[in-house]
Amino acid sequence: MKGGWLRGYAYAYLIFLYAPILLLPLFAFNQGTVIAFPLTGFTTQWFAELATIGELHDSVITSLMVALTSAVLATTLGTFASLASIRYGFPGQRPVMAFIMLPLVLPEIIVAVALLVVILRLGLDTGVWAVIAGHTLICTPFAIAILNSAFAALDGSLEEAAYDLGETPFATFRLITLPLVMPGIISALLISFTISMDEFIIAFFLTGSDPTLPVYLWSMLRFPQRLPAVMALGTILVVLSVLLLTVAEYFRRRGVRRSGGRDSGGFL
Repeated sequence: MKGGWLRGYAYAYLIFLYAPILLLPLFAFNQGTVIAFPLTGFTTQWFAELATIGELHDSVITSLMVALTSAVLATTLGTFASLASIRYGFPGQRPVMAFIMLPLVLPEIIVAVALLVVILRLGLDTGVWAVIAGHTLICTPFAIAILNSAFAALDGSLEEAAYDLGETPFATFRLITLPLVMPGIISALLISFTISMDEFIIAFFLTGSDPTLPVYLWSMLRFPQRLPAVMALGTILVVLSVLLLTVAEYFRRRGVRRSGGRDSGGFL
């Protein structure tokens, strides 16, 4: 009986959380320009209109560049941090790792304001590079969380066998460790990319003359005639985000199976 109530609560929570997202495709395919019920008809013109908005294309290119760069940097830093925390010990390991994971619990607006103050105090200009730095900061803890499980599930005896056969630490990492944790690395890369693409607050504070896609979408909300196009773009972004998360979860579970570890749950 208790399990039934918990299951019902979980379903109700998921419906409450994701039901508003279902309104995006409804209004994206609605013929009317007013975002309200009743719907007036079916159309795909709002999706076609996306191809005519040049500023939107520029913001997409900026977001892709920021997301790719941030994801690569965050995954690289996360790989080294996870390897150090799982395979090695060093003085102050726990405080250092806790400090690195701090952005997970800090409100993003605090992080954004702090970064803005530091940049201005240093006499630097905001822009794409500042957004990349901010996104790398918030994506790295997520990459570490994913990669920690990948390194923890890796059988250390495989690395010890490579050392016994005369391989150097770098060769062991390149030939043994890296291929086995590669699904986890790919998963961390995709998650970091998705987080960076969807992030708004840090980009809003640190962007310059080249806004990212979320910032540009926010500016479009001030023009009612553009709202249906925003709904259409939101529908595309939701679909792409779900696909990326699905692929990331596939690689995470594949990595667990390859390393012989036990799956303790993931994103899906």
